[in-house]
Amino acid sequence: MREDHFEDGKFWVSPYNFIPEVRDNLELPPKVEIHDATLRDGEQTPGVVFSIDDKIAIAQKLSEVGVERIEAGMPAVSPQDEQAIKEITKLKLNSKIYTFARAMKVDIDKALECGADGVIIEVPIGYPKLVTQFGWTWEDVLRKSVPVINYAKENGLHAVFFPYDTTRARASDLENLCKGIVAESNPDSIGIVDTMGCATPEAIKYMVRWVKSLTGLPIEIHTHNDFGMGVATEIAAVTAGAQCVHSCANGLGERTGNAALEELMISLDLLYGYETGYKFDKLPELGELMSRLANVPIARNKPLLGYSNFTRESGIGIQYVMNDPLVMFGTHPAFTGREGEVVLGKKSGKASITFKLDQLGLGEASDEQNAVILDKVKQFGIQKRDILSEEEFRSIVGQVLS
Repeated sequence: MREDHFEDGKFWVSPYNFIPEVRDNLELPPKVEIHDATLRDGEQTPGVVFSIDDKIAIAQKLSEVGVERIEAGMPAVSPQDEQAIKEITKLKLNSKIYTFARAMKVDIDKALECGADGVIIEVPIGYPKLVTQFGWTWEDVLRKSVPVINYAKENGLHAVFFPYDTTRARASDLENLCKGIVAESNPDSIGIVDTMGCATPEAIKYMVRWVKSLTGLPIEIHTHNDFGMGVATEIAAVTAGAQCVHSCANGLGERTGNAALEELMISLDLLYGYETGYKFDKLPELGELMSRLANVPIARNKPLLGYSNFTRESGIGIQYVMNDPLVMFGTHPAFTGREGEVVLGKKSGKASITFKLDQLGLGEASDEQNAVILDKVKQFGIQKRDILSEEEFRSIVGQVLS
């Protein structure tokens, strides 16, 4: 595990992340894996539908960036979903392939037919779900789960027990279920699922320690982003010992989405010191692929993927954007396959004008001309309520320097 906040020319994050006063209070496991659910949970984004070819392309790109586990879908949803999973397993990717299953043996059979390495076995445990949606008790959940977990294990699948809406479960229900599961079956791990994205990082840390003490099993964490805490709560789980985080590329998923894959990747590596080996320079390619296939635009200020992340409009410090970017950013733009950019608008300064004139080969301006160009740029930016295009800037320069 890396313990440095700086690597020359690549990144420069806070040194306080790595001081003993901070690190000694964390319960970081030696290794953390990412289980990406884009092909299942990501497709549950309203209006998103992936074809078989789409899913194959996404799986290939996920494996290329280094995702350890890919949840390729739920075979029971449709023949097309089943076929997509079969095609993905044929690719023999570096990533392990999982399917999503109900607590039903027929779903385990489907996983086996698809050639999956593992299975996520979903059951409800959140109290609102049990009481209102299903009319079940925790005993019902246990009775349905145990034979299916055992069946999956007997057939050589890695079995993740996934009691969803975990963060809204009654404590007694969850405790009884956890104890019953390990007494009567042997799942490989257990998920804590914040289905409604409504738990705080502190609550998640408590639950990770608690469920681990009840089961002795490795803990996986799956969160949604309803309160904007998806990535934060998954990272909090890691600091309490969780060994696998679930994600969706571009933060896709139901309602406000799941914990974003790309944000988890770079947080684990740069902020918490895991030497992950992920291909960060490939993340823009994955992001663009996902945006195009899902028809969901990437917000321009989205962490890592937004096109304006390394863009500077303010005139202060623009010389560093291109020449010494770690003065202005936590990572060099090239670290994630990007480039720094200087744009012009209301907040530009004289240095911005000089830089753009040189960059576009438009010649030199006197101090007086620079001031006139800057004033016109500012006024244009105010009227447009946006940055100027290259053509608009060229037009202004032509008016002043002609």
